[in-house]
Amino acid sequence: MGKYKIEKSEEEWKKQLTEAQYKILRQKGTERPFSGEYNIHFENGTYTCMACDTPLFTSESKFDAGCGWPSFDKSIEGSVEYVKDTSHGMIRTEILCANCGSHLGHIFDDGPTETGQRYCVNSISINFDKSTTK
Repeated sequence: MGKYKIEKSEEEWKKQLTEAQYKILRQKGTERPFSGEYNIHFENGTYTCMACDTPLFTSESKFDAGCGWPSFDKSIEGSVEYVKDTSHGMIRTEILCANCGSHLGHIFDDGPTETGQRYCVNSISINFDKSTTK
């Protein structure tokens, strides 16, 4: 068995995901800033992985960072994997779904809350489930 609970061939992912979803989730792309449906979205619920529906972030952890992408100050414990990313001449920490390995975005240490973290996530990488509202 592989590294992730959910593993599929690239062909299987291409059949499941739209071209835009595949580009971001599987090829580590980035959507344009201020273009995603969850950038300015503040309903109560849970944000899940677009590829496998794993719960990743709660609405309580979401804030408006003004950066153009959905931002969270913490993830649901065990839901996110952290990988050093040295692409594009930068050193960053990439965040992946720990269940299927899909690319979500990056984490930065410039968050305004007590965690000091900003999970910068592509809207196209996530779904929103308001049925989980408390």
